[in-house]
Amino acid sequence: MPEAATVLSCTGLKKSFADVHAVRGVDLELKKGECFGLLGPNGAGKTTTIEILEGLTPLDAGEVRILGKPPGDASVRERIGIALQETELPEKLTVLECVRLFRSFYSRGREVDAVIGHLELDEKRTARVAKLSGGQRQRLALACALVGDPDLLFLDEPSTGLDPQARLKVWEIVLAFKAAGGTVLLTTHYMEEAARLCDRIAIVDHGKVIARGSPQELVASLGAAQVIEVTTAPPLSDEVLKALPSVVRVSPKADARVLHAADVAAALPALLELARAQKVQVKNVTTREATLEDVFVHLTGSELRDA
Repeated sequence: MPEAATVLSCTGLKKSFADVHAVRGVDLELKKGECFGLLGPNGAGKTTTIEILEGLTPLDAGEVRILGKPPGDASVRERIGIALQETELPEKLTVLECVRLFRSFYSRGREVDAVIGHLELDEKRTARVAKLSGGQRQRLALACALVGDPDLLFLDEPSTGLDPQARLKVWEIVLAFKAAGGTVLLTTHYMEEAARLCDRIAIVDHGKVIARGSPQELVASLGAAQVIEVTTAPPLSDEVLKALPSVVRVSPKADARVLHAADVAAALPALLELARAQKVQVKNVTTREATLEDVFVHLTGSELRDA
């Protein structure tokens, strides 16, 4: 099977604002038909990276190619769609008028009514933007991004602030776009979203890519497939917990301790026996599979929502 074509690539990407080095040598490559996730804490440089790739911010150094051309090229703008976390649309326009307006920006594109139907906005086609709910506004933003029939879709935290039902609908739209051969560059603060949508992920911190791979590869890199979260009174020391069988590492989480274990069946009984022997009360204990959020916390030392 032939290798998929490269839709977007950047090498040695750098950008500074006065003394702040926002992007410090980012390399990325997106293949046709994949969803690529860019994750990082606030201030990590991912927003600046995305804005450079979209052609909105000039770079200081490096090279960017989208469909073989620089991002500011007029032919590139014809073939990309952008949906921001909070797309500001004219509030007095109707849904139909907004989609028609964005369709007029492109020499080619999709049929307006078909896009409105695909985004399940038929019942709101005559409603003004000011009257739409958060989920409806986000679907309208996606409609405006898709009506030009893009090859590459930039999505900046597309489901932030949405209720679970609206979030699932956004996921369906993204997966349908990808299934039709489209390519997606996604930023998100939801680990479940990244795991569900992304074929590959790059984690950015301090302006650099610190890890990349498929969600499964990144979780496997922890070396511990399972997690035990335990709260005790008084707390057990990290040194004692690290000595338990099969425990790879220990990290704090509020008043609990998170034990990353290669085999929870070996670690959990030993943990309970340790608590009994030291006359420590186990207030709460849960077990689960390791997730992308565990990878993120391990690599950056902070939860994804933290600055």
